[in-house]
Amino acid sequence: MQSSNRLNYLSIFSLFLFLLLPGQGTAQIAEDEATVTYPASYFAEYAPVSAKDMLDRIPGVGSTTGGGPSSIGGFRGGGGGGGGRGFGSGSGSSEVLINGKRTAGKNNQTSGVLSRITAEQVDYIQIIRGTSGELDVRGSGQVINVVLFEELDNSSLSYQINADRNRDSDIAPGANLSYSNRIGGFDFVLSAVAEPRYNHRKSVEDSVFADLSPNERVLEDTITEQTSYDLTANLGYEFGERSSARFNALYSQNNDPTETFRSTTDLTTTPHGFSLQRNDIPGEQDNWEIGGDYETFYNNGDRFKFLFVLNQENRDRTRERFDVFDDDSEEKNLFLKNGSVTEEEIFRSSYTRDIVSGQDVEFGIERAITTLDSNLSLGVLNPSGISSPAFGNLVPVPVDNANSTVEEVRYEPFVIHNWNLNERMSLESTLVYEQSEITQTGDVYNKRDFDFWKPKLDFRYDLTPSIQLRGTIEKVVSQLRFSDFVADTDNNDEDSNVAAGNSELRQEWWWSYNFNAEYRLPNDVGVIDGQLFYHDHRDKIERLDVTVDENFLLSANGNIGDGIMYGVRLNSSIRMNMIGMPNLLVSTRLTLQDSEITDPFTGEDRRMLHHGRGSANISFRHDIPRWSLNWGASIRDQFDGNTKIYDIDDLLDMYGEPSLSLFAEWISPSGTSWRWDARDVGNPERCSDRTRYVGRLSAGILEEIERRCTMSGLVMSLKITGTF
Repeated sequence: MQSSNRLNYLSIFSLFLFLLLPGQGTAQIAEDEATVTYPASYFAEYAPVSAKDMLDRIPGVGSTTGGGPSSIGGFRGGGGGGGGRGFGSGSGSSEVLINGKRTAGKNNQTSGVLSRITAEQVDYIQIIRGTSGELDVRGSGQVINVVLFEELDNSSLSYQINADRNRDSDIAPGANLSYSNRIGGFDFVLSAVAEPRYNHRKSVEDSVFADLSPNERVLEDTITEQTSYDLTANLGYEFGERSSARFNALYSQNNDPTETFRSTTDLTTTPHGFSLQRNDIPGEQDNWEIGGDYETFYNNGDRFKFLFVLNQENRDRTRERFDVFDDDSEEKNLFLKNGSVTEEEIFRSSYTRDIVSGQDVEFGIERAITTLDSNLSLGVLNPSGISSPAFGNLVPVPVDNANSTVEEVRYEPFVIHNWNLNERMSLESTLVYEQSEITQTGDVYNKRDFDFWKPKLDFRYDLTPSIQLRGTIEKVVSQLRFSDFVADTDNNDEDSNVAAGNSELRQEWWWSYNFNAEYRLPNDVGVIDGQLFYHDHRDKIERLDVTVDENFLLSANGNIGDGIMYGVRLNSSIRMNMIGMPNLLVSTRLTLQDSEITDPFTGEDRRMLHHGRGSANISFRHDIPRWSLNWGASIRDQFDGNTKIYDIDDLLDMYGEPSLSLFAEWISPSGTSWRWDARDVGNPERCSDRTRYVGRLSAGILEEIERRCTMSGLVMSLKITGTF
């Protein structure tokens, strides 16, 4: 695509040309070669409303457009989030701390609290690029520490009123109310959020037979009426100079009722045949989480810390499909119900002490129990069968591994040694031993034990105060997705209702080799960084053949073997001082990557699933302080080609058009923010070509080719944010 090529050239241009151009910028205070401090006064001209607004003004840290992750790798909360193992180590990402502490949570993370902390509460923000036993996280690319005023005892109430206007003219309102206060040693942030997630998707699918003669055209219109409701509490208490505790809680309800109309035109007949179906999916889901930690320092400087997280996620999804006739009457032909309860308990304790000057060691243990209870029911229209009310008054169809409980009990003792070799070099060494037991009961019984040694080395060298080199070697063991163990609904293919489970799954792991170089340009002009990575994968999890009956081909996620992944990431976040616009911040991200693995269906070498050739992003933010205005844009694109999903009897190739977003924000004299956003400008399409085969993919007997393109369309939003 020509747009992709233009985007690539712009990324490379901004990454390397800007490095050669001089400029002057707003001064920052360097405490040492590994730490940069931005005082609250640095952000005064921008009139920020929240702590997140302040981070968005720091090159290479927040989001240039204020609406997503950073172009320099992104930041996340200290809880680890994203489905990782336990609390996570934060390798390769930026961790966010508040007053040097991270949130003991996975869904309720520190990064989410930032938008609920008012700018008036922030004393200064630190960017910490070194490692130390004094930090509350280890192994992160950089640590962002938001330090609040200790002496503030007054309360603050912040609010946000917002509404999304979708392409079909639907208006979806939302609101966010947050109250924070500090009373002596006790501080807290309470919030209630209603976030609109309405989505209206339209898709067109055209298919042809192997001889390229037309088969059918399918039109789909899907509306998801979803609003996310979240209640959160973040509490902290200082018992004294040496002891403190934090407690966090979250309750979220995310019901996503969905209705789809699907019309099919049969192009093989004259006149063309026509049929209409309706899918009704009253999706219900909610989750809760509580977490906390206690920390104390001893007279000799040693530190003890204890953390815990408990969470539960409940999902109940029932899909009923109806044939719709000319007189608007309906007949149900499919009932598919999938329910699951996922629970997690994590406990972690550690002790840190100095051993000699410049060296400290932390040792401890983490225990985690993760449980999935899953059930699936399938009913179809069959005049010769016996219907059941429990299956939507349709005829039950037996499904293997439909009702199961999967539980993992995991222990991880660990030791972390931090060594400041000299003023410019540091080495962090980690050794973790993971021992786990996975038990599956119900329709399938299986019990297995696993153990892994997980070493890691993190070496950092400050070549100059502005240039840091970093190398890491780590053995990474991924978290198993428990839904792969059991039968689940197949939402990726209309011709398939159920995806098989695999009770023999084992953990995928890999050796990760990374080399990073970061250059912080003089006078706060910006940041440029790059990363070379090479991952040596073992027991990679992708689709494999689990057929039992040759008349019914079946695949499931399983361990397909070993492979490699490698590439380069180049990032820049630059103030345009060289053209006399210091308040114009331009960020770019360019990823070039490749991978190799042997396909289990064909025996041929190919790329790994969902691992394309790379992507390019460009974004900018322009602050105009004299008008209390800022605006910007972001364009993102994936490199088309070879983003493929191989299955036992088909091949899916995915591609799409660049995504453009715009925003503009005005801060009123009273400090109220009025922000307008536009997403998916130009109505970009996401497309896929599915090639179906007669029998196995390896036989190469072409049956049908389907081309499907989906579009959600332009979404515009207005957000009004302020504080009392």
